[in-house]
Amino acid sequence: MKIRQTVRHFAAKKALETPVVGGVVNDRLVSLHTGVFLDKADEAHAEERRERLEGFFDATMDAYLTALNEGYTEAEAREITHVQANFDFYSHGWTEMMEFPAGEVDEHYDRYGDFFERHGVTVEDPLGAFGEAPDAPATPEKLDEPDHPHAVEGYDDGVYVEDEKGDTARGGRDEPDDVDVSEAPGVGTDGVDAVQEGDDG
Repeated sequence: MKIRQTVRHFAAKKALETPVVGGVVNDRLVSLHTGVFLDKADEAHAEERRERLEGFFDATMDAYLTALNEGYTEAEAREITHVQANFDFYSHGWTEMMEFPAGEVDEHYDRYGDFFERHGVTVEDPLGAFGEAPDAPATPEKLDEPDHPHAVEGYDDGVYVEDEKGDTARGGRDEPDDVDVSEAPGVGTDGVDAVQEGDDG
C-alpha cells in the first residue's frame, strides 16, 4: 500500500504514546481521518457514514499503538489501520472510498495475517478485538462493478512510503531523533492544525 510519511506522522506517534496530550491528538486524528474519507464518499451517503467512521477510526488508534508495541514500524503500524479501514469500506460496498482496489484485499490481509489473526481481525470484522463502531448503511451493489477513483494499485506486496519531497520508497524511514510533539495534529500553538494536502493519515 502507498502512504505518506512526514515529520507530522512521527510527531503524532510520539504524542499518542504521551500521557494527557495523547488524548487530544487521538481526537484530532479521528476528526482528520473522518473528514478525509467523508470527502471521498458518495455525497449522497457521506453523512450517514460519519458516526461509524468516527467510532472506527477511534478504535484503530488502539490497533496502531498495539502494532507499535508488537514491534511493527511506524509505517507498518499505520498501514495496518488503513488496511482495516479499507476492509470496512469493502465489506460495506463503499468502494469509492477505498485506497487500493477490491482485487487486492486478500493480498493486504495476508501481509499482516499474523497480526490480524492474533487480534481477531477479518475482512468482515475489521476491528476484531479492538472494538466496535456504530452501524451504517451499506451499498453492496457497488461490489458488482467496483469504482475506485481514489485507489492506487500495484502496491500490494509491501508498505510504500512517499516522503515530503514526493519520493516513494518501500518500507518507510527511521524515526528522527528530534521529534517535536508540538508538530502533531492538534498540538500546535493555537491548538488546531490544518490538514496538509494529501496528509491523510
